This record gives sequence, C-alpha cells and structure tokens, in this order.
Amino acid sequence: MDTVTSADGTTIAYEAAGSGHPIVFIGGAFNDHTRLAPLAGALAGDFTVIGYDRRARGQSGDTRPYAVQREVEDLAAVLEVAGGRAAVFGYSSGGVLALHAATMLPITHLFLYEAPFGLAPAPDLADRLDALIRQGRPGDAVALFQTEGIGLPPAMVEQIRRSPMFPALEAIAQSTVYEATLNSQHANLTPAMSAVDVPTLVLTGADTWPALVAAAKAVPNGRHVEVAGAENHDIPVPQTAAIVRDFLTVNNP
Repeated sequence: MDTVTSADGTTIAYEAAGSGHPIVFIGGAFNDHTRLAPLAGALAGDFTVIGYDRRARGQSGDTRPYAVQREVEDLAAVLEVAGGRAAVFGYSSGGVLALHAATMLPITHLFLYEAPFGLAPAPDLADRLDALIRQGRPGDAVALFQTEGIGLPPAMVEQIRRSPMFPALEAIAQSTVYEATLNSQHANLTPAMSAVDVPTLVLTGADTWPALVAAAKAVPNGRHVEVAGAENHDIPVPQTAAIVRDFLTVNNP
C-alpha cells in the first residue's frame, strides 16, 4: 500500500489500481480497505479505484483528539491522490461520511450502500465506548458498539466474542468511538447533507434489513436502487459493479 498524509499529520494508507475516472471506496464499522477490495477490483478495468484504511484501522495511523472533520480531511487527502476529484462509494457508515464530505469536497458522484441514515445511536455512546477503552476493556467496547451501534442481538455478539475473528476487532476498538461520533452527529441528515445535488445512487440489497431500506429512502436527492442477490448487509460484487459502471457511464464522468 501507499500512504498520504492528512491535514493533522496522520498517515492514511491506500491502495490504487486501474485507470479512468477515479472512484474512492470508504468502508464502514470494523472495515479496512479490504472489505471493498473485491468490488474495487471488479471495476478496475474501467476506472481508477482507490481504497483506503480509515484512521485507527488497518495500516493507517491515528491522531487524537478525534473529530469528524479529521475524517473529511483524510478523504480530501485521498482525493488529491485521485487527481483532486472523484466519485465516492461509501458502504454502511462510510456512506454517512461520504454524504457529509460531499457538502465540502469535490465529489463527482455518490454511491451510498446501506448507510444507516435516520438510525443515529444514543448521543452518549461515543463517551461510553471511550471510557471502556481507557479502562483497558477494548473487547467490551467492541461488544457495546455491536449491540447499541449496530443493533446485533446479544446472543450473536457473544458468538462473535468467542470466534477467532474477535482479537482483530479488539485491535481496532478505538475506531468504534469514531463510528459512534460520526453516526450520532450525521446519520440524521443535516440540511447541508440533504442539499447535496451531485448524481447519487442509494443502494440496498434485495433482502436486507428493513430499517436500511427505510434509511435509503431518507436521502432526498438520491435515486434508490435495489441490488439483486444481496442480503444481510452484504455486497454482491458482480451486480453492484454493474450498477456503478452503468451509472458512471450514463452520467458522463
């Protein structure tokens, strides 16, 4: 991976491939750039695709104190790598960040995949998560975010906690504080977010959670598209890539 330096000095790691109009991919909670790498790879034959690790995860660094504006600055640094402007594909909370950033940055097109608009967590969740991490309890922070920030059933969270993947989640527990901050401040659309008028697709899986379908319909200037073959917040790569490719072709990037 290559790196770029954000405005506050934080190192942001990214991976780029392909050629053509650039698309930047933003993952959601507990994601690094690999979550959207299969989709990016499917589009690399037609576009320049750039996936990056959001701060406090993957190979990117972190600088505190956190503010959502720092993540906007991280994206701005990645956009410079893309030539100054790009389409942005945001998955889950990455979609919240993408739409918020579009109020300030030169984003040409938006793809918002199952972003939790209208599903903001409790305002004090970030503070409670931060307290757990400061107490040396990253696993408890992960579990709290999974139950209150995502809405997973406690029994499922306990299963995850006993799984081999849990240490990797604990390693990026600090990012849960940032996710909770972002979603508590911007999952409920601000007037500026509602006014964004770049070409926007709001994508949901055909068999996803009903709350995410309702969330998609909360974006006033986006066209809602149902993705066939998708369930449980997953991204079917061939179908989603075809939708992105067609939309960018028709809208003359």
